[in-house]
Amino acid sequence: MSSAIREINLRARFIIGPLLGALALVYFGYHVVQGDRGLITLVQRTQQVELAQSDVARLKVERAQLAHRAALFRPESLDLDLLEERARLVLNLVREDEIVLFNR
Repeated sequence: MSSAIREINLRARFIIGPLLGALALVYFGYHVVQGDRGLITLVQRTQQVELAQSDVARLKVERAQLAHRAALFRPESLDLDLLEERARLVLNLVREDEIVLFNR
């Protein structure tokens, strides 16, 4: 019986090192793919950044359009037609002999 135990101990010495190395590779390999800073997270973050950049571009265009419309209301460049249109729309007032068509 002692020779069998001695044989197991002898073989275990040669198996434990590679087994621990293989387990370490599996552990680190898993975290390279699935971890907080893994490849899957990298792909997800890249997609989120692309979505955010497209939102920023869309909002910049919208802001430029609003800034242009706001500039038309400044005293030095006041567009009387635009002012009249906005006043009629907000106040909901029309003269009796007018027909108003609103574009939306």
